[in-house]
Amino acid sequence: VQLQASGGGLVQAGGSLRLSCVASGDIGRIDGMGWYRQAPGRQRELVASLNPGGSINYGDSVKGRFTMPRDNAWNTVNLDMNFLNPEDTAVYYCNMKIVSPADWTYARNYWGHGTQVTVSS
Repeated sequence: VQLQASGGGLVQAGGSLRLSCVASGDIGRIDGMGWYRQAPGRQRELVASLNPGGSINYGDSVKGRFTMPRDNAWNTVNLDMNFLNPEDTAVYYCNMKIVSPADWTYARNYWGHGTQVTVSS
């Protein structure tokens, strides 16, 4: 299984970006998906996560500005980021909890390679 993320880049404060992440490989079921970010010198933090029940959790710092739309392909998770500010500068990682068809009892955690988002003031 591989997660391929795309969409990062440089944007001015107040601008918008969309990140995308596509899972490929031997996938039985995806039990959860989301985005995390890590800024230099800081711990990785939650941006948004979609839970199996369908609810989405957003990190406090992005509520009202970022959304994780649900109208995607089944193996894709997107992140729409609006009203970006320099504090959003970080490497963004997609995450999926994926069940293998070889073992339906266990969901393994997979991470994308990370995509850089830089917001200039």
